[in-house]
Amino acid sequence: MGTKKKEAAKSGKKDAHAVPVRKKLKIDPGKPAQVLSSRVAYDGKLFRVMAEEIREADGKDAFREVVRHGGSAVILAVDGRKSRKDPLVLIERQYRHAAQQYLYEIPAGKLETNEDRLAGAKRELREETGYTARKWTKLAKYYPSPGFLGEWMQVFLAEDLTAGETHPDDDEWLELQMVPLSEVLRLIDARKIQDGKTIIAVLSYARRLRKKQ
Repeated sequence: MGTKKKEAAKSGKKDAHAVPVRKKLKIDPGKPAQVLSSRVAYDGKLFRVMAEEIREADGKDAFREVVRHGGSAVILAVDGRKSRKDPLVLIERQYRHAAQQYLYEIPAGKLETNEDRLAGAKRELREETGYTARKWTKLAKYYPSPGFLGEWMQVFLAEDLTAGETHPDDDEWLELQMVPLSEVLRLIDARKIQDGKTIIAVLSYARRLRKKQ
């Protein structure tokens, strides 16, 4: 610590560069930026890229490239019949070309045009895994990469599962496994599970489960 900082600490004076500590985070949504111009830079099968000139709240102009996507449904399917403290979690293993490796993930998929998110979650779970669920609960909402991706994801907790036949897309190959929650948490800690939606959903659920116990 430098001399000036030591003297400030002794005298009780605040460091001018210190970040203030808040006991409670004030949630202020603020105002969205004003879009000055917008054009489609790329229009693909799954998403489009918008090139936009914007004016932010502080009056500064900026250029942004934003990926617009129709949205996805994310499902954490859990079977707690054998153990409520350590329920089974439905995990998929599939190859992701963008990551150039096989990843362990929870079920998820793209929504149809104007499709309700819960309806899309039920459809994706049934098509990808064959499972249906009697109980559905909103678990977490998040933006996976807000620096350039406009998509936000709603994670649903699916419980009271019933097995059935799968109907995956033609280009999908999935290996399904039911894994104890404790093992999924261990794999996250060991950095063996690297999929963002899976980490967020599982950690949110584990926290929720601890509160109930």
